[in-house]
Amino acid sequence: MIEILICICERCWIAEKDGEVVGSIFVVRHDEKTAKLRMLYVDASARGLGIGNRLIEECIAFARQAGYEKMMLWTTSILFDARRLYQKAGFQLIEEEPMHSFGKDLVSETWMRAL
Repeated sequence: MIEILICICERCWIAEKDGEVVGSIFVVRHDEKTAKLRMLYVDASARGLGIGNRLIEECIAFARQAGYEKMMLWTTSILFDARRLYQKAGFQLIEEEPMHSFGKDLVSETWMRAL
């Protein structure tokens, strides 16, 4: 007997408003137990409408359903609005490291939360 197993462990969401793309977010597999939230984007024209919160909530719900035990993300310290959303969603800062990227001196941050 041949058994085919399908693991749906990654997903992308795209937010639209009036037919225009105004946001997106991804969940990818970091390892067997850890999902990684990637590339949260909310267009400036749609900020303040709750789209970022909703995208993060969808990621967390999906990761739980997919069987992940925790979720991580990477960001930089200057992304104040995104960091506030991550903190509100239960993520905690677990690692900081100075870096030079995008032509600037920045602080790289890794955040984590249990699912």
